[in-house]
Amino acid sequence: MIVLRVFGWIALLARSQASKDAEILVLRHQLAVLCRQVAVPRPSWADRAIISALARLLPRRRRCHLFVTPRMLLRWHADLVKRRWTYLRHGRGRPPIRPTIRALVLRLAAENPDWGSRRIARQIAGLGRKASPATVWAILKKAGVDPAPRRSGPTWAQFLKAQASGILACDFFSVETVMLARLYCFAVVEHATRRVHVLGVTARPTAGRVAQQARNLMLDLGDRISDFRFLIRDRDSKYTALFDEVFRSEGIRVVLTAPQAPRMNAVMGRWVGTVRRELLDRILIMNERHLRKVLAEYETHFNRHRPQRALKQASPLRALPDPVDADIAVSRRDRLGGLLHEYAQVA
Repeated sequence: MIVLRVFGWIALLARSQASKDAEILVLRHQLAVLCRQVAVPRPSWADRAIISALARLLPRRRRCHLFVTPRMLLRWHADLVKRRWTYLRHGRGRPPIRPTIRALVLRLAAENPDWGSRRIARQIAGLGRKASPATVWAILKKAGVDPAPRRSGPTWAQFLKAQASGILACDFFSVETVMLARLYCFAVVEHATRRVHVLGVTARPTAGRVAQQARNLMLDLGDRISDFRFLIRDRDSKYTALFDEVFRSEGIRVVLTAPQAPRMNAVMGRWVGTVRRELLDRILIMNERHLRKVLAEYETHFNRHRPQRALKQASPLRALPDPVDADIAVSRRDRLGGLLHEYAQVA
């Protein structure tokens, strides 16, 4: 860094005095702007050496404008003292933990969630090895393994994944047509499979119409209705007691989200955002019939072709094909005039 600076100063000799003065003014203003934004500058050792060498060439009255404060000068001196009296350690200290012991500790902790560090240390001693409870605790902490009481029960992710097979979520979302007429769409998603049911499109979601859409969902689910235990919905006035009674008659409990808490129905909210980004924000809706047809096409595309990250890139109604090592030919099918593309292997 010092060599580069020296060559840069030599190159300044070929420039005119006016250009140097203009550059100094610009750099001064830039420095003033940066000083307002940076609280404590942290120069490197090379920066400190250059500033110290050039500061001796400045007049005393100009040295007070540097960002080097007395506090910073004292810290530099403390660093010098620390390096002066710091000696290299010749002893090896405590021997490192063997990889076999580390692997054994992690294995015992994974296979026995209710074992603590002392229980694991005793088990290792019974196997003819030696490891203190403190060593076992350090290994578990470095690996990010929680203590035994926290490992005894399932995590929130495991709990929600286990409960997902019995959860339905529903929501209304609105769409504006070309003539600014508002249409309401009602959809339901299955948490476990991410399968979506678009149940209806209407301009007037009355209580009887919404309840009939719930009955249509019961018919679509058929024998699978017994697999579901909960229905998540918000507190919209469109959901009436008649709507809830349709689900309660099938043994499904209706769970209401808290006010102004959309994340309590996040799976449904993400689907609404997906259908808006991939479809509704890219097409003009003419009327109710047009919207119903468009949503039916997207429902088929979403359930049969669109990969889902929660399903390891599979589709809700189609599993992943077996991997093929050889080159494959891929065909494309367009939906909605090329707005959506579906790809499949050519047999």
